[in-house]
Amino acid sequence: MPTAGDHAPRVALHLLGGFQLLHDGTPVVVPRGLQRVIALIGLRPGATRSHLAGLLWPENPEERALSSLRTALWRLRQDPCCPLRTDGDTVRLDPTVHLDTDELVEAAARVREGAVPRGVTGAGRHDLLPGWYDDWVLLERERLRQLRLHMLEELAGNHLVAGRHGEALEAALEAMAAEPLRETPHRLVVRIHLAEGNAFEAVHSFYVYRDLLLRELRLEPSPAMTALLDDTLAPIRRASRPEPPTRRAGPATGAAPRRPAPHPRGATTPPPSMPRGTP
Repeated sequence: MPTAGDHAPRVALHLLGGFQLLHDGTPVVVPRGLQRVIALIGLRPGATRSHLAGLLWPENPEERALSSLRTALWRLRQDPCCPLRTDGDTVRLDPTVHLDTDELVEAAARVREGAVPRGVTGAGRHDLLPGWYDDWVLLERERLRQLRLHMLEELAGNHLVAGRHGEALEAALEAMAAEPLRETPHRLVVRIHLAEGNAFEAVHSFYVYRDLLLRELRLEPSPAMTALLDDTLAPIRRASRPEPPTRRAGPATGAAPRRPAPHPRGATTPPPSMPRGTP
Protein backbone atom coordinates (compact mmCIF):
# COMPACT_ATOMS: atom_id res chain seq x y z
CA MET A 1 0.00 0.00 0.00
CA PRO A 2 1.26 3.53 -0.74
CA THR A 3 2.63 5.64 2.07
CA ALA A 4 1.41 9.12 2.86
CA GLY A 5 4.09 10.69 0.71
CA ASP A 6 3.53 8.49 -2.32
CA HIS A 7 1.38 9.36 -5.25
CA ALA A 8 -2.12 7.97 -4.64
CA PRO A 9 -2.88 5.29 -7.25
CA ARG A 10 -5.70 6.00 -9.66
CA VAL A 11 -8.21 3.14 -9.72
CA ALA A 12 -10.86 2.97 -12.43
CA LEU A 13 -13.69 0.47 -12.83
CA HIS A 14 -15.16 0.06 -16.30
CA LEU A 15 -18.45 -1.82 -16.65
CA LEU A 16 -19.66 -0.48 -20.01
CA GLY A 17 -18.50 -2.74 -22.82
CA GLY A 18 -17.12 -5.30 -20.37
CA PHE A 19 -15.54 -5.59 -16.93
CA GLN A 20 -12.14 -3.97 -16.49
CA LEU A 21 -10.38 -2.83 -13.32
CA LEU A 22 -7.46 -0.47 -13.92
CA HIS A 23 -4.74 0.48 -11.42
CA ASP A 24 -2.82 3.53 -12.68
CA GLY A 25 -3.90 2.57 -16.20
CA THR A 26 -2.75 -1.04 -15.87
CA PRO A 27 -5.42 -3.77 -16.06
CA VAL A 28 -5.81 -5.84 -12.89
CA VAL A 29 -6.62 -9.55 -13.30
CA VAL A 30 -9.78 -10.35 -11.32
CA PRO A 31 -11.40 -13.83 -11.27
CA ARG A 32 -14.90 -13.92 -12.76
CA GLY A 33 -16.58 -14.70 -9.44
CA LEU A 34 -14.99 -11.66 -7.80
CA GLN A 35 -15.81 -9.52 -10.82
CA ARG A 36 -19.49 -10.08 -10.07
CA VAL A 37 -19.02 -8.92 -6.48
CA ILE A 38 -17.14 -5.73 -7.46
CA ALA A 39 -19.57 -4.90 -10.29
CA LEU A 40 -22.64 -5.28 -8.09
CA ILE A 41 -21.15 -3.18 -5.31
CA GLY A 42 -20.34 -0.49 -7.87
CA LEU A 43 -23.88 -0.48 -9.26
CA ARG A 44 -25.59 -0.67 -5.85
CA PRO A 45 -23.65 1.77 -3.64
CA GLY A 46 -24.42 1.46 0.03
CA ALA A 47 -26.28 -1.86 -0.29
CA THR A 48 -26.35 -4.05 2.81
CA ARG A 49 -24.52 -7.34 2.93
CA SER A 50 -27.80 -9.28 3.02
CA HIS A 51 -29.00 -7.50 -0.11
CA LEU A 52 -25.76 -8.11 -1.97
CA ALA A 53 -25.64 -11.78 -0.95
CA GLY A 54 -29.24 -12.34 -2.04
CA LEU A 55 -28.56 -10.88 -5.50
CA LEU A 56 -25.26 -12.71 -6.01
CA TRP A 57 -26.41 -16.13 -4.77
CA PRO A 58 -30.21 -16.09 -5.09
CA GLU A 59 -30.46 -19.89 -5.15
CA ASN A 60 -28.70 -20.31 -1.76
CA PRO A 61 -30.13 -19.93 1.77
CA GLU A 62 -29.37 -16.56 3.35
CA GLU A 63 -26.72 -17.84 5.76
CA ARG A 64 -24.86 -19.68 3.03
CA ALA A 65 -25.07 -16.67 0.69
CA LEU A 66 -23.71 -14.39 3.45
CA SER A 67 -20.88 -16.84 4.07
CA SER A 68 -20.00 -16.78 0.35
CA LEU A 69 -19.98 -12.97 0.41
CA ARG A 70 -17.68 -12.88 3.45
CA THR A 71 -15.25 -15.21 1.68
CA ALA A 72 -15.31 -13.10 -1.49
CA LEU A 73 -14.69 -9.88 0.44
CA TRP A 74 -11.79 -11.47 2.35
CA ARG A 75 -10.18 -12.56 -0.92
CA LEU A 76 -10.56 -9.07 -2.38
CA ARG A 77 -8.95 -7.43 0.66
CA GLN A 78 -5.81 -9.50 0.15
CA ASP A 79 -5.08 -7.53 -2.99
CA PRO A 80 -3.52 -4.07 -2.47
CA CYS A 81 -5.59 -2.85 -5.43
CA CYS A 82 -8.86 -3.70 -3.65
CA PRO A 83 -11.31 -0.90 -4.60
CA LEU A 84 -13.82 -1.59 -1.80
CA ARG A 85 -14.58 0.03 1.54
CA THR A 86 -16.59 -1.59 4.33
CA ASP A 87 -18.71 0.58 6.60
CA GLY A 88 -20.55 -1.49 9.20
CA ASP A 89 -23.12 -3.61 7.38
CA THR A 90 -22.63 -1.87 4.03
CA VAL A 91 -19.97 -2.29 1.36
CA ARG A 92 -19.20 0.34 -1.29
CA LEU A 93 -16.49 1.37 -3.71
CA ASP A 94 -13.74 3.54 -2.36
CA PRO A 95 -14.62 7.20 -3.12
CA THR A 96 -11.43 7.57 -5.17
CA VAL A 97 -12.48 4.85 -7.64
CA HIS A 98 -13.59 6.21 -11.00
CA LEU A 99 -16.71 4.37 -12.27
CA ASP A 100 -17.65 4.82 -15.94
CA THR A 101 -21.40 4.38 -15.39
CA ASP A 102 -21.28 7.44 -13.13
CA GLU A 103 -20.22 9.50 -16.15
CA LEU A 104 -23.41 8.56 -17.99
CA VAL A 105 -25.64 9.29 -14.99
CA GLU A 106 -23.97 12.65 -14.41
CA ALA A 107 -24.16 13.60 -18.10
CA ALA A 108 -27.89 12.78 -18.21
CA ALA A 109 -28.48 14.94 -15.13
CA ARG A 110 -26.65 17.88 -16.70
CA VAL A 111 -28.62 17.59 -19.95
CA ARG A 112 -31.87 17.66 -17.96
CA GLU A 113 -30.66 20.93 -16.45
CA GLY A 114 -30.14 22.38 -19.93
CA ALA A 115 -26.35 22.01 -20.11
CA VAL A 116 -24.48 20.63 -23.12
CA PRO A 117 -21.61 18.50 -21.73
CA ARG A 118 -18.70 17.97 -24.11
CA GLY A 119 -18.62 14.52 -25.69
CA VAL A 120 -21.99 13.58 -24.23
CA THR A 121 -23.16 11.82 -27.41
CA GLY A 122 -20.51 9.15 -26.88
CA ALA A 123 -21.29 8.57 -23.21
CA GLY A 124 -22.65 5.11 -22.50
CA ARG A 125 -22.35 3.98 -26.10
CA HIS A 126 -21.57 0.40 -25.04
CA ASP A 127 -23.92 -1.93 -23.17
CA LEU A 128 -23.41 -2.71 -19.51
CA LEU A 129 -21.44 -5.94 -19.00
CA PRO A 130 -22.33 -7.64 -22.31
CA GLY A 131 -22.57 -11.41 -22.01
CA TRP A 132 -23.66 -11.27 -18.35
CA TYR A 133 -27.20 -12.50 -17.73
CA ASP A 134 -27.73 -12.12 -13.99
CA ASP A 135 -31.12 -10.58 -13.22
CA TRP A 136 -29.54 -7.54 -11.58
CA VAL A 137 -27.32 -7.00 -14.63
CA LEU A 138 -30.27 -7.15 -17.04
CA LEU A 139 -32.19 -4.64 -14.94
CA GLU A 140 -29.29 -2.19 -14.72
CA ARG A 141 -28.45 -2.64 -18.40
CA GLU A 142 -31.95 -1.65 -19.48
CA ARG A 143 -32.05 1.25 -17.00
CA LEU A 144 -28.82 2.71 -18.37
CA ARG A 145 -29.91 2.10 -21.97
CA GLN A 146 -33.15 4.00 -21.45
CA LEU A 147 -31.30 6.73 -19.56
CA ARG A 148 -28.96 7.25 -22.52
CA LEU A 149 -31.74 7.23 -25.12
CA HIS A 150 -33.75 9.85 -23.25
CA MET A 151 -30.60 11.92 -22.69
CA LEU A 152 -29.78 11.95 -26.41
CA GLU A 153 -33.35 12.78 -27.39
CA GLU A 154 -33.54 15.59 -24.86
CA LEU A 155 -30.19 16.89 -26.04
CA ALA A 156 -31.38 16.87 -29.66
CA GLY A 157 -34.55 18.71 -28.67
CA ASN A 158 -32.57 21.35 -26.78
CA HIS A 159 -30.28 21.91 -29.77
CA LEU A 160 -33.30 22.12 -32.10
CA VAL A 161 -34.98 24.78 -29.99
CA ALA A 162 -31.73 26.76 -29.92
CA GLY A 163 -31.38 26.54 -33.72
CA ARG A 164 -28.24 24.35 -33.57
CA HIS A 165 -29.48 21.97 -36.25
CA GLY A 166 -26.17 20.19 -36.88
CA GLU A 167 -25.73 19.30 -33.21
CA ALA A 168 -29.39 18.35 -32.95
CA LEU A 169 -29.09 15.97 -35.89
CA GLU A 170 -25.94 14.38 -34.45
CA ALA A 171 -27.65 13.59 -31.15
CA ALA A 172 -30.81 12.30 -32.85
CA LEU A 173 -28.82 10.03 -35.19
CA GLU A 174 -26.84 8.69 -32.22
CA ALA A 175 -30.12 7.76 -30.50
CA MET A 176 -31.38 6.23 -33.75
CA ALA A 177 -28.26 4.07 -34.03
CA ALA A 178 -28.77 2.83 -30.46
CA GLU A 179 -32.38 1.78 -31.13
CA PRO A 180 -33.33 1.80 -34.85
CA LEU A 181 -37.01 0.90 -34.32
CA ARG A 182 -37.65 3.59 -31.69
CA GLU A 183 -39.85 6.28 -33.23
CA THR A 184 -38.80 9.29 -31.13
CA PRO A 185 -35.36 9.83 -32.71
CA HIS A 186 -36.81 9.38 -36.22
CA ARG A 187 -39.45 11.97 -35.39
CA LEU A 188 -36.72 14.34 -34.22
CA VAL A 189 -34.80 13.85 -37.47
CA VAL A 190 -37.91 14.78 -39.49
CA ARG A 191 -38.46 17.87 -37.34
CA ILE A 192 -34.84 18.96 -37.74
CA HIS A 193 -34.96 18.65 -41.54
CA LEU A 194 -38.20 20.62 -41.65
CA ALA A 195 -36.70 23.33 -39.45
CA GLU A 196 -33.83 23.62 -41.91
CA GLY A 197 -36.26 23.81 -44.84
CA ASN A 198 -35.13 20.47 -46.28
CA ALA A 199 -38.50 19.05 -47.27
CA PHE A 200 -36.98 16.25 -49.37
CA GLU A 201 -34.79 15.06 -46.49
CA ALA A 202 -37.76 15.13 -44.12
CA VAL A 203 -39.99 13.11 -46.46
CA HIS A 204 -37.15 10.68 -47.23
CA SER A 205 -36.44 10.10 -43.54
CA PHE A 206 -40.13 9.49 -42.86
CA TYR A 207 -40.50 6.85 -45.57
CA VAL A 208 -37.22 5.12 -44.65
CA TYR A 209 -38.56 4.68 -41.11
CA ARG A 210 -42.02 3.67 -42.37
CA ASP A 211 -40.53 0.94 -44.59
CA LEU A 212 -38.37 -0.31 -41.70
CA LEU A 213 -41.34 -0.43 -39.33
CA LEU A 214 -43.55 -2.24 -41.84
CA ARG A 215 -40.82 -4.75 -42.64
CA GLU A 216 -39.83 -5.52 -39.05
CA LEU A 217 -43.07 -5.13 -37.08
CA ARG A 218 -45.82 -4.68 -39.69
CA LEU A 219 -46.78 -1.41 -38.05
CA GLU A 220 -47.36 2.11 -39.35
CA PRO A 221 -45.78 5.23 -37.82
CA SER A 222 -47.87 6.92 -35.16
CA PRO A 223 -50.33 9.71 -36.03
CA ALA A 224 -48.01 12.14 -34.22
CA MET A 225 -45.20 11.40 -36.69
CA THR A 226 -47.48 11.40 -39.74
CA ALA A 227 -48.89 14.77 -38.71
CA LEU A 228 -45.41 16.32 -38.95
CA LEU A 229 -45.58 16.04 -42.75
CA ASP A 230 -49.24 16.97 -43.30
CA ASP A 231 -48.43 20.47 -44.55
CA THR A 232 -45.45 19.30 -46.61
CA LEU A 233 -47.29 16.44 -48.32
CA ALA A 234 -50.60 18.27 -48.83
CA PRO A 235 -49.68 19.70 -52.30
CA ILE A 236 -48.36 16.30 -53.42
CA ARG A 237 -51.54 14.58 -52.31
CA ARG A 238 -53.71 17.13 -54.08
CA ALA A 239 -51.70 16.80 -57.30
CA SER A 240 -51.90 13.00 -57.28
CA ARG A 241 -55.60 12.87 -56.46
CA PRO A 242 -57.70 11.93 -59.57
CA GLU A 243 -60.17 14.58 -60.73
CA PRO A 244 -63.87 13.63 -60.47
CA PRO A 245 -65.62 13.00 -63.85
CA THR A 246 -67.40 16.04 -65.30
CA ARG A 247 -71.22 15.83 -65.79
CA ARG A 248 -72.65 16.66 -69.24
CA ALA A 249 -75.03 19.61 -69.13
CA GLY A 250 -78.68 18.94 -70.12
CA PRO A 251 -81.25 21.26 -71.80
CA ALA A 252 -82.03 24.68 -70.45
CA THR A 253 -84.92 23.28 -68.45
CA GLY A 254 -82.49 21.08 -66.61
CA ALA A 255 -84.26 17.84 -67.64
CA ALA A 256 -82.53 15.55 -70.12
CA PRO A 257 -84.72 14.56 -73.14
CA ARG A 258 -86.07 11.06 -72.98
CA ARG A 259 -85.21 8.86 -75.92
CA PRO A 260 -87.92 6.44 -77.13
CA ALA A 261 -87.32 2.84 -76.23
CA PRO A 262 -86.34 0.72 -79.25
CA HIS A 263 -88.86 -1.79 -80.57
CA PRO A 264 -88.11 -5.46 -80.75
CA ARG A 265 -86.73 -6.68 -84.07
CA GLY A 266 -89.59 -7.46 -86.55
CA ALA A 267 -92.19 -5.41 -84.72
CA THR A 268 -94.16 -2.76 -86.66
CA THR A 269 -95.37 0.51 -85.37
CA PRO A 270 -99.18 0.44 -85.15
CA PRO A 271 -100.94 3.28 -86.97
CA PRO A 272 -102.26 6.05 -84.83
CA SER A 273 -105.92 5.61 -83.90
CA MET A 274 -108.39 7.76 -85.78
CA PRO A 275 -110.49 10.25 -83.88
CA ARG A 276 -113.91 8.93 -83.00
CA GLY A 277 -116.60 10.07 -85.49
CA THR A 278 -114.30 10.15 -88.53
CA PRO A 279 -115.80 8.35 -91.65
